[in-house]
Amino acid sequence: MNSGTNLLKNIWHVIPMERDSDMNVLVTGNNGYIGSMLTKLLLEKGYGVTGLDTDYYRGCEFNSFHYPQLKQINKDIRAVTKKDLENIDAVIHLAALSNDPLGELDVKLTYEINYEATVKLANLAKESGIRRFIYASTCSMYGIAGEEAVAEDFPLAPVTAYAISKVKSEEALSKMADDNFSPVFLRASTAYGIAPMLRCDLVVNNLVGWAYTTGKIRIMSDGTPWRPAIHVEDLGLAYIACLECQIEIVHNQAFNVGQDKENYQIRDMANVVKRVVPGCEVEYTHEHGSDSRTYKVSFDKISKELKGFAPRWDLEKGVWQLYKAYKAHGLTFDEFTGNKFIRLNQLKGLIQQKTVDEKLFWRA
Repeated sequence: MNSGTNLLKNIWHVIPMERDSDMNVLVTGNNGYIGSMLTKLLLEKGYGVTGLDTDYYRGCEFNSFHYPQLKQINKDIRAVTKKDLENIDAVIHLAALSNDPLGELDVKLTYEINYEATVKLANLAKESGIRRFIYASTCSMYGIAGEEAVAEDFPLAPVTAYAISKVKSEEALSKMADDNFSPVFLRASTAYGIAPMLRCDLVVNNLVGWAYTTGKIRIMSDGTPWRPAIHVEDLGLAYIACLECQIEIVHNQAFNVGQDKENYQIRDMANVVKRVVPGCEVEYTHEHGSDSRTYKVSFDKISKELKGFAPRWDLEKGVWQLYKAYKAHGLTFDEFTGNKFIRLNQLKGLIQQKTVDEKLFWRA
C-alpha cells in the first residue's frame, strides 16, 4: 500500500501561487508542528502570512523547509506589541506550551504563556481593529467523559494545567466578543501525521515511532482510553475554513475538530500501526495505569456548520505516511526518544544548558 507517498513529495516547500486572498494573517507559533503545516497551506492558497514564534525548537526540523513569502517575527508571545499587529486582518493563535506533560513542567508558566499572553494578544488585536481571532483550543478539556460522544456544550472537565489554561482562555475570549471582535475556538483532536516540524510526543506519531525503531508498539496505559485523532493537514484546513466562511457562522463559537469515525481507543490505534509496520508487536507497560483521561467526541457541529471543512485523511492512511517518512528519513531510536522531536525534552535541554532562563525567556 502506498497511501500518502505522493503527499510527501512537496511537503517541505511552498508551491508558488498567485494570491487569491487579500487577507494578511498573523500565525503565532508558526514554527511549531501545527504552525509549520498551517503556514504552508495558507501560503499555497495565496494568503499573506506573518509568523510570530520564539523559536524554542530551532534545529528540530524533521527535514529542511523554507517559506520565502513568509514575514517572520522572532518574539516570545508574552512580549507581543501592537506594532506586531500592523496590517494584520486576522489572527490564528497557536503559540502555547503545547501538551499535557509540557504544561506540567511549570504550572505557573503554563498559566502565563497559555492564558495571560492569550488575553493580552486578544486585547491588542481588538484595539487594532482585527475582527477575526481563531484560537487553538483542544478536546483534552473534556478530560474524563466516558463512553458518550461529547458535543461542544458538554460540561468541561480539564484535569491538566494545559487543558485548564485552554478553558480559561476560551472563557476570557468569549467575554470579549462583540460586533468588532469575533473569536472562534477550534477544539482540536489529537493531531498526527508528517509536518515540517514533526512531533513524536503525540500518540499516533509516537506509536509508529516505537514500532519502526524497536519493533514494539509501546503503550504506557492499559490501552482503553478514548482519543479523537486528526491529521495535521486536516487540522490546518479547518483553520482556513474558519477564515473563509461567513463570520456569522463562527462568531464566538466552539467547534470540535475531527471526524466521528476517527474516535479510537489507544489499543485500536496500536492495532492499526501493527497492520502497517512489518514485524512489530504491541507491548503494554502499564506505567500510567488506566489513564483517567478518556474522551470520545462528537463532530456533528463542524460537519454541518463549517461547510468548507472536508477532511482528506484517516488514521490508516496517516500511519502509512508516518511509516514511509520515518523509513525514508532513517529515524533512529536515539533521535526518536531524544530532544529533537519531543517538546518536553527540548525545553528541559534549553533550561539545563542555561540557554533560556527559569521563565523560558532566551538569555542574551
